[in-house]
Amino acid sequence: MILRRSIKFLVYFTIISLSITAAAQSHDHNHDHDDHSGHDHSHTTQSSDGHDHGSHDSHQDNDHGHHHDEQGHHACGEHHGAGHYDPTATAMHHISDANVFTIFDWIRIPLPCIVYSKDAGWDFFMSSVFAPGHHDDGHYAHHGYVMHLGSIKRVVGEGFPKNEHHLAVGGFMTEDIEEDGKSKQITKVCFNEEKFLVEPRSTLDGGIMGGGITSFYDFSITKNVMTMILVSLLLFYFLRKAAVGYSKREGQAPKGVQSLLEPVIVYIRDEVAVPFIGEHRYQQFMPLLLSIFFFILGLNLWGQVPFLGGPNVTGNLAVTMVLAIIVFFVTNFNGNKHYWQHIFWMPGVPTFVKPLLALIEGMSLFIKPLTLMLRLAGNITAGHIAILSFIGLIFIFGESGKFFTGGVIGAVLSTVLTIFMMAIELLVAFIQAFVFTLLTASYIGAATEEHGHEHH
Repeated sequence: MILRRSIKFLVYFTIISLSITAAAQSHDHNHDHDDHSGHDHSHTTQSSDGHDHGSHDSHQDNDHGHHHDEQGHHACGEHHGAGHYDPTATAMHHISDANVFTIFDWIRIPLPCIVYSKDAGWDFFMSSVFAPGHHDDGHYAHHGYVMHLGSIKRVVGEGFPKNEHHLAVGGFMTEDIEEDGKSKQITKVCFNEEKFLVEPRSTLDGGIMGGGITSFYDFSITKNVMTMILVSLLLFYFLRKAAVGYSKREGQAPKGVQSLLEPVIVYIRDEVAVPFIGEHRYQQFMPLLLSIFFFILGLNLWGQVPFLGGPNVTGNLAVTMVLAIIVFFVTNFNGNKHYWQHIFWMPGVPTFVKPLLALIEGMSLFIKPLTLMLRLAGNITAGHIAILSFIGLIFIFGESGKFFTGGVIGAVLSTVLTIFMMAIELLVAFIQAFVFTLLTASYIGAATEEHGHEHH
């Protein structure tokens, strides 16, 4: 019965998570990923018919092999930074969310794109219209939208044809500007030897997190959202299979998927739900606890599988925020009178101290879910960055292919450290799912506990 309720709850839980996360589209870890050290990751694009849509005229070398414009910036379409490896930018790019599912950096699975702007309305298309290449930079523009570092962005300014469907662009470049006394980095797209400003990726934070207010909203199915859908379907399949097995083999020893899931479910029940929530109330919250545990664990393990896009779902603050919000509402909606009394008018303490304690306890209502959100995202992201950094030792020691011996040394160190870190990450995947579930149970238990004040 508990397993069946858990499956139903998992379905509702996943729908809510996907809906809010897809709408949030937060720029991962408050990072716009436009900071590739000012490099122009553009490519001389070619269409499928073999014609060059890039700008060859701009590839005129000066004394140093590069052509610069009047302000010292690199010209449009120029392959600036070739052979230079930026470990920070590379790591941040690979842990970010994207509108394309990239495998091995050359297999790109297009995803559905849904964008809206007040002046152009709704637009539905597949991310393949951008023909993304290296670093997931698109070679084409679609109705004024471009793809930079895997994210849909919009071109602003006059002169750029925003009604064209298959418009070849010459690449992207970043520039540092001064605005209101602060240094700011902007991205521009090259078209016909001109540079057009590109907006940051769509956000719904009103610019609070640094992304700015954009003229469009992106409701697309991104890599993280697609990963959540796939993991949810796998979880539904295995949990449903176990539930059917219990129905058909009632009273018999577990078999197959049952034998794998039963110890985990029993452990969550006996070591988490019962001790923290109580024997008389734990069954009400078991579906939530099991959904949280398996959902987080499934996403963590999927992110550990090499060459499957390396999604960093639970390292995305938008995802962990949704999970924390669910826990926040479940906890407080089930809080009894003793719970709220201890927050707003704690008994057993002097009256003049109660307002101060009420302020502190009121803040803790929001600090608890905040710590849940940050702890999970921080630990998972740190592991991904560490692995990518170790892999980057190959390029750092070999100086991007200039020194073979250094590359070999970097490869040996990278292999050893990466294997070690992946083993640690596998352990962290289970620990973080368990810790999130454990803290959720403790918060619910504190909110629903019946007790007398004389025991404190």
